[in-house]
Amino acid sequence: MNVYQIILSTIESKGGVYFILLDPDKIEAATIPEFLKVCENAGVDGFLVGGSLIVDGNLEASIELLKKHTSLPLIIFPGSVDQLSPKADALLYLSLVSGRNAEHIIGKHVLAAPTIKKFNLEAISTGYMLIESGRQTTAEYISGTRPIPRNKPEIAVSTALAAQYLGMKLIYLEGGSGADNHVPFEMINSVSNEIDIPLIVGGGIRNPDVARQMVKNGANIIVTGNYFEDKSNWNQIKEFASAVHVKLPVDV
Repeated sequence: MNVYQIILSTIESKGGVYFILLDPDKIEAATIPEFLKVCENAGVDGFLVGGSLIVDGNLEASIELLKKHTSLPLIIFPGSVDQLSPKADALLYLSLVSGRNAEHIIGKHVLAAPTIKKFNLEAISTGYMLIESGRQTTAEYISGTRPIPRNKPEIAVSTALAAQYLGMKLIYLEGGSGADNHVPFEMINSVSNEIDIPLIVGGGIRNPDVARQMVKNGANIIVTGNYFEDKSNWNQIKEFASAVHVKLPVDV
């Protein structure tokens, strides 16, 4: 079973998928074994690895380290064509469909494609949509694109449908790392009601109740990131997983 099939199966069995995003620039090797054990015991379904800009971290070394301590899926969340590794289980093949910069819609993908084939890496085509969050995010700045206004769900719906009709397997509504505001529930609901492929939502999610409301409004996959870079927040990981897994008892 490939990673995409695992995602679909988990949505069916648990009601939602919970991923944690790990940034190689911010991974502290000494804390990884403990952190991954906490995640597995809490019911986390897998990890995204990568970021809009990796300065000091080494993606491949980070994945090797993570692989030593978890059997959960490790999926690359690439910020550039350099963020590829044969050691990962899959790759979100992100096309920034909310923007109008052709390099991030198809250009970088052409450069990455031969390497992806060489690595025999499972590429999961994903329509990536930046949503206005109250501040300029790294993804917005690096990509040179403007986010979809948070009060324009109709634009998000049309964009998501276009990505689906182009054959993409996932839609990702992204508020951005450290976003002031998460993606609006109304927008999540509007998009999920119109598309027929799984919907990922990430950015600015700092409360399990918010994660639960997102799933109730149609999100299939929830991603949290820098909130758990603070060890004092680790005790909430199980609450987040339980909030996302709406088909399971809340104490699981």
